[in-house]
Amino acid sequence: MNKPPFNIRVYGLLINDRDEVLLSDERYSDAQFSKFPGGGLEYGEGLIDCVKREFIEECNMEIEVIRHFYTTDFFVKSLFIEGQLISIYYIIKNVLPVIIPIKNTPFDFDAEGDVHAFRWARIADLQTEDVTFPVDKHVVELLKSEYGVG
Repeated sequence: MNKPPFNIRVYGLLINDRDEVLLSDERYSDAQFSKFPGGGLEYGEGLIDCVKREFIEECNMEIEVIRHFYTTDFFVKSLFIEGQLISIYYIIKNVLPVIIPIKNTPFDFDAEGDVHAFRWARIADLQTEDVTFPVDKHVVELLKSEYGVG
């Protein structure tokens, strides 16, 4: 039996001193979605190298990994490629001050085409509906529980 490949994604949970987590609103191929910043593991790359690279590419931000937070522990079919999705989340911190433009409303894009817009969301106010993908929804619940607001 041929088994489809795994799609491994690595995300960073950047939490500021006001207990807000950074969300990424994205438009890709005419689809819009909200998620935690991060992306796909490249062949030959380690997980921590991946999340560091993704933050440089998406946010122009150097980060430091504090600790592992969560790895997918239930089956999720990948939406963008054939296969099974495995998502790994790390608690991270920024090395230098955050300089990316921060928006106040979802999908407030400054450009056309495939783009990102970033916003802070208070963990206490964060709802599963604020993110698009099933694993991110689960991570929202885990964050709220860990921060004593779930």
